[in-house]
Order: sequence, then C-alpha cells, then structure tokens
Amino acid sequence: MPRYRDLFRTPEFTPLFLTGAVHTAAQTVAGLGLATLVFRATGSPLLSALALFGPSLAQLIGATTLLSAADRLPPRAAISGIALFFALGTAVLAVPGLPVPAVFAVLLAEGLAASLGGGVRHGLLNEILAREDYLLGRSVTNMAVGVCQIGGFATGGLLIALLSPRGTVLVGAGLYLAAALLARLGLGARPPRAAGRASVGETWRTNRRLLSSPARRRAYLALWIPNGLIVGCESLFVPYNPERAGLLFACAALGMLAGDTAVGRFLPARLRGRTRFPLQALLAAPFLVFALDPALPLALLVVTVSASGYAASLLHQERLMALVPEELSGHALGLHGSGMLALQGVSAALAGTLAQYASPRTGMVLLALASLTVTYALARAERRAQGPTPVPPSGSRPSPRTGRRRTA
Repeated sequence: MPRYRDLFRTPEFTPLFLTGAVHTAAQTVAGLGLATLVFRATGSPLLSALALFGPSLAQLIGATTLLSAADRLPPRAAISGIALFFALGTAVLAVPGLPVPAVFAVLLAEGLAASLGGGVRHGLLNEILAREDYLLGRSVTNMAVGVCQIGGFATGGLLIALLSPRGTVLVGAGLYLAAALLARLGLGARPPRAAGRASVGETWRTNRRLLSSPARRRAYLALWIPNGLIVGCESLFVPYNPERAGLLFACAALGMLAGDTAVGRFLPARLRGRTRFPLQALLAAPFLVFALDPALPLALLVVTVSASGYAASLLHQERLMALVPEELSGHALGLHGSGMLALQGVSAALAGTLAQYASPRTGMVLLALASLTVTYALARAERRAQGPTPVPPSGSRPSPRTGRRRTA
C-alpha cells in the first residue's frame, strides 16, 4: 500500500499540493467575507448563498465551452495564470460601493476560469502519480482542502471581526496571488497532454463520448447530485446562524478531513465498491436532525458527522478513472469538477429560495431528503446493471480452504 511520504517524494507533487491548498484557503477566506458583505448589504439569504457558492453555476457554462482546453494547455502556465486572474478578480470584489450585479458578474468570470482550472490541476495530478497511487493522492489533496477550510473559515471569521468583510476579501486576493507564485516557481514545464486545438465543438464531442457509457454516467451523477444538494444545505449556514457560520463551516471541513483520511489511507480495496453508496447516504442523513431545531452543540456534531460522507467522492472518482481512457483524464476530471460545482451552485440557489420563503433549517431538511433519494436510486441502478448474484448449483458446498464453492 502506498504511503503519504511516498507521495511527497514524487517530483512536482508537493508544489501542486501546496498550490491547491493555498487556492482553497483563498477561496474560503474570500468567500466567507463576500457572503457576509452581501448579506449585510441586502439581508437576502438567497444572495448570500449565491455569493458563497454562486460562481459554481458558471462551471456549467465552462464545462460545455472551455473544457477541451484542460488537456491542451501547458499545465504550469494555465494553473499560475488562473490563480493570478482570481487574485485580480477578488481584489475588484473588495472595491467599496461595487453594485451587487457587478459583484455577480465578477463571480461569473471567476467561475468560468475555475471550470478550466479544475481540469488542468486534476489532470496534472493524474499525470504525476501512478494510477494505483491516485486514490491516496486525491485523499491527501482533499485532506488539504479540509484543513485549509477549517483554518480558512476560522481565520475568515476572525478577520471579519478584527478587520471587516471587505478586508477579509482582500486577504483572500493576496492568498490567490501566493498560489500563482507557488505554481509558477514550483511546477516544471510540461507540454499539453493532448494535441490539437481547443474548441467548443471538441468540448461537446468529448463530453458526449464520456457520457455515452451508462457506467460513466452513473459515476458522474453520483459525483454531482447527492454532494451538490448537501452543499446547498451548507450554503444556508450564514442565514441560519450568522454569528456562528464560520464555526459550522469549520466543523464541516473537520468532518471531511476525517472521512478522507479514513477512506484514503485505511479502507481496504475489497470494501471500496460496497462502501460508496452507504457512505454517501451518511452525507445526507444527519441533516434531518435540523428538523428538530437543534442546539448549537448538536448542530456542530451533526455537520461534522455529515461531512465525513464526502469521502464517498474518492471512491466514485476511483471508479470513474477506471472507466476513462488516460488521454482524456484531464477532460474527464474537469467535467466531474465542473458538473459537481455547477450542481453546488444550483443547490445553493435552490436552498436560498427555500430559505427565503420558509426557513434555513427547512431548506436544509428538504435538500437532505432529496440527496438521500438520489443516492438510493443510483445504488439501485448500479445493482441492476451488475445483475443478480449467480446462484450456485445444487449439491455444491464451500471449499474448506478457499471458501469457494465446488461441485460434489
């Protein structure tokens, strides 16, 4: 079994890991600051949720127009350039008096860039690591996301109190700039993974090819919908408890860190297939407790336990990579990331709408029920596709040594 230190001895893994970690910290700090800024200015749960997760909606546009470039751009230049673009865009978001429509126009542009950046980063990770090391590598990067979100939300909450929401957004811009420098100085110059010219037509053709397989479609839907709906629940943390939203987000990140560590490092390969959907159900079920209007300590526990279920994504990603040709890995992972984030944006908008007309906790409960329903339907479809378990012939008995059946 590969070990963590083996990953960090792999050339280019460490700078790619650090670049992604700093990018996540920037996104967390800036997102919390901006969501708080928008909520204080408008008092709208919907706009607050969209400020935090709305850029994900633009991922859907990027997935259908820009994604063919993920394998056709030099990775170092693309990653550093996109991080620099985020630094500039986030600095613009901190401009005093910026109208709300202008805020969302900037977020739209950032979302389009992110749809391409995810494919480039994940494709480069798949190129750097051997296929058998990919699950552990993704586990480590997801753990970094969890740690950076814990630190980012805690730091963001502190910065909002000490500085202001606007100052917190500026700190996020500075972190994006640091990510750009890390990528430029730490990554090596690599050629694009695929030849040819990127185009909207090529993006559509490759998307159709990837989605033509029923098994790949199920893997994509499992990666997109159940998780996206739970992110919609989390998008309501600010209107649910404005003073403790950072703490709720930090507990969610802690749960995600614990789940990714357990699955990536300790779950045996023979159990991965059987664990995918039950672990994903764990992601949604705890949120049903919000129907009881829990006290803050119980709410924090619920959010922590729920977020451990995000580790199911590692298992679904491993399944997807087993079904995808290697030369399409960047595009395939970019489609996964863009679709997942787009569904998160849709869910945030849906959650905000439900909270606007009912209450934040009602929105959480309804989205959790929807996530459980989708997970159950996908698990049933997977079992049907695999077919019934063969019935052993009569008169057979287990072999005492192997446990396999043999004829009498």
